[in-house]
Amino acid sequence: MPQETSAPVGSVDLLLVEDDAQDAFLVEELLAETALKAHITWVSTLAEAREHLSGFDGCVLLDMNLPDASGMSLLREVLGAAESAAVVVLTGFDDEHEGVAAVAAGAQDYLVKGQVDGSLLARSLRYSVERQRADENVRQLREAEMYARENMRLERGLLPQVLLDNSPLSHRSFYRPGRKRAVVGGDFFDAVQKDGTTHVIVGDVSGHGPDEAALGVSLRIAWRALVMGGVAEEDVLPKLEEVLMSERAQDEMYATLCQASLDTGSDQVRIRLFGHPPPLLIQDGEVAEVPASPRPPMGVFPGADIDVEEFALPRGATLLLYTDGLVDAHDGNEGRLEVQGLRRILDGVLRGGVATVDVPESLVDEAERHNGGPLQDDVAMLLLTHGEHA
Repeated sequence: MPQETSAPVGSVDLLLVEDDAQDAFLVEELLAETALKAHITWVSTLAEAREHLSGFDGCVLLDMNLPDASGMSLLREVLGAAESAAVVVLTGFDDEHEGVAAVAAGAQDYLVKGQVDGSLLARSLRYSVERQRADENVRQLREAEMYARENMRLERGLLPQVLLDNSPLSHRSFYRPGRKRAVVGGDFFDAVQKDGTTHVIVGDVSGHGPDEAALGVSLRIAWRALVMGGVAEEDVLPKLEEVLMSERAQDEMYATLCQASLDTGSDQVRIRLFGHPPPLLIQDGEVAEVPASPRPPMGVFPGADIDVEEFALPRGATLLLYTDGLVDAHDGNEGRLEVQGLRRILDGVLRGGVATVDVPESLVDEAERHNGGPLQDDVAMLLLTHGEHA
């Protein structure tokens, strides 16, 4: 985020790049007569300057004609090496046009040798540092706005409006980004009712960053298209794996996911698990882990057989699907919550009188309390209750 407005410049770290010792001495003398406190480092060549430029965030006072470099190529190297520094160039009387060109190329100001007194020099250095600060704040604001727009686009793709108008399942969705996300991660979910069957998916792409988020969007949209297109249930995930392999940026990228399917009029849910934590079942105030054996994550061993298991979801019962940002939280000791720890927390939340619909917020709050602070990873949850219309 943009930095807060700083106080006016009263001191400056000055890297003086000047090959003429008399001119360098004059700069020191002129600044000594002003109220500006300048901490001066003097070098006489570009080669010496290179040792100081990386990470330098003060002001560079640059002679445009050095023994080992000159002109615009010299300026470009200095600007590129000291991106956070203000740059003021020094030119001769006959080369004032070069100073104008330098400002157009990215320098904050230029001064003509022989036409500078202490007041002008100090004012130029102050102005240049302030301008660099302002430019940096504008850059950070623009970057923050860009990330915000990117997050909105990715969230719209990752976190859809589910299609459960005619489903026997009511739903509640939840998403919270992790503490260190510059953009949203690859967590995604969706739910679609098609031809009398409700299909639900929750997934997470390995890794963090824009590539992973984009892949998560691709998988979520591809899954919905396959289901809505009438592809047979047993063929949906093999086709989705083909999409993953064609869209992933690196061969080592994979996705964990859980798909559950329920036929209207039945209470038997078919579940397919790919390296993902199993759902939790809430029934009559009790919490149980859905018995399902996960196969490896999608994309690790492509083309392998997909195990299908079933469990009962009676009317009035609720199914909680979630991503591993919850179970990866620290448990307050040396380990992680894992599924058993999450189950204990959920049991405590329910016994504390929290309504089922409010479970996601309470779960995250408790997980953060155990974790000792905000969770590192994103968390997506889908809460599904059998027996009510959405």
